Amino acid sequence: MSDSDDATEPASGADEPPESAAGEQLGERCPDVRSPDEQPPDSSDAERNDADEQAERFTEGTLVWPLLTLAGPLVATQILQTLYNLADAFWVGQVSADAITAVSFAWPIVFLLISVGGGMTAAGTILVSQYTGARDDEAVGHVAGQTLGFVALLSLAISIVGIVAAPWLISLLGADPDGPVHAMATDYTRITFLGLWAMFGFFVFQALLRGWGDTKTPMYLTIGSVGLNVLLDPFFILGFADNPLLLWVGLGGVGETLHAATGFDGWGVVGAAVATILSRGLAAAVGMWLLFGDHVGISVALADLRPELASVRKIVRVGAPISVEQSTQALAITVMTALLGLVSADAVGGFGIANRITTLVWFPLVGMGMAVETVAGQNVGAGRLDRAKRVVLYASAILVAAFVVVGALIAVYATPLTGIFVTGADANAVVGHGADYLRWVAPTYAIMAIFHMINGGLHGAGATRLSMGLGLFALWGAQTVIAAVLIVGFGMGATGAWIGVAAANVIAALAGTAVFAWGGWLDSVVESEPADAADAEPEPVHPEEPAVD
Repeated sequence: MSDSDDATEPASGADEPPESAAGEQLGERCPDVRSPDEQPPDSSDAERNDADEQAERFTEGTLVWPLLTLAGPLVATQILQTLYNLADAFWVGQVSADAITAVSFAWPIVFLLISVGGGMTAAGTILVSQYTGARDDEAVGHVAGQTLGFVALLSLAISIVGIVAAPWLISLLGADPDGPVHAMATDYTRITFLGLWAMFGFFVFQALLRGWGDTKTPMYLTIGSVGLNVLLDPFFILGFADNPLLLWVGLGGVGETLHAATGFDGWGVVGAAVATILSRGLAAAVGMWLLFGDHVGISVALADLRPELASVRKIVRVGAPISVEQSTQALAITVMTALLGLVSADAVGGFGIANRITTLVWFPLVGMGMAVETVAGQNVGAGRLDRAKRVVLYASAILVAAFVVVGALIAVYATPLTGIFVTGADANAVVGHGADYLRWVAPTYAIMAIFHMINGGLHGAGATRLSMGLGLFALWGAQTVIAAVLIVGFGMGATGAWIGVAAANVIAALAGTAVFAWGGWLDSVVESEPADAADAEPEPVHPEEPAVD
């Protein structure tokens, strides 16, 4: 960063205006938290711990450069995550069209149930970030252990539900119960849920370190995990004989030798699930070793894994709204697809292709949103509420500047971009619908970025119910309603759906901006103590967790 950038950030809280009684209340409940008008303690006055050093990156000095260094690995990790799906889709596609269809039926179910646990891992990010900002090493380790223990139990429950209900859920999506697609989809789903502990273990590790402010370590583990998955997929799915990968590198003879020795012909779609579980599981195991070995700053003890009712309630209170928010996003896409099905199959195809292009835009948006969540959370924990607000503004300004250009380019070149994904004599109608979607929606990318940065700030502050409300309003109160009215009521066809998506982006940003300007979302950090709490003895080990709305 330049000197001018540094000059915009105060070196301490002395220049920060007091926000409200929130900082004082948090300081009373967590003695290590400074109120906004206090100077940071001098390192010579007290023993510094890991949380002190970590919090200084985001609660003191410039905000922009730490934000970007945190977001960069997160963007890279998002891109790497897609390679799991791309590798699975490519190699499963070598089996048969039915195989790739089976995976397509299975993934909505897997995603929906994983979203339940995803909210709880996000709660770990929020609580760890606030405790890190409060410079409380012991509480960071404790809440990290509580999140690990609770999510482990939750993953077991979700696994049982997924394994038992898989055949019924796949039939509900429209697969013929007596057909080969249904059988393969059921096998894939059940194996995936059997290894759900591995996925959740790695997700929790990523979430906890993100709250701590370390996004590089999870990125390195993701690189190794993706590499292993890419290596295992062709063999677990197709076996050794005539394996395309070995043939491409000139080792077809090695494949024949291995096949003669083992007789292994691959497991088809089940092999894709097994490869993912093994690669995720290894990454999760390394992550647990890093956590319990105190190699990444966060120190977790085995005793911290034993669930405590107060901690579990806090995790659920923070995480449940995020679970609802994530799961309804997938459901909204399903409903939009059904509405477009009333128009034509070509409209559905164009929507799918345009969504793939939009996904590329989401990588920096999601990565920056996660970074905002961490930085805002740490500053809220430190009582630096003005900095928590500013990080949202800075991130929004960066993405708006970028997406104004990106959105314009995508809108101008919508037709050739869509044409990359589909070819053939019957492709023109699909390309036309996809290009129309991009011309309507791409200009709103910059506006959408504002909403998601505000959402990151709300998550960091723990205002997850407010965030959920905004998300549900955008998806169901705006996007779905507008699209349905324009398609069914006014007969506008696919254009009605595209207008619905674009209008929802604008409405969501306006609603989010109003909430951000109101400022009450910061009040959710602290809740009033019970009337008899003043006379109670303080917790001897762990202070009460930062309150959330």
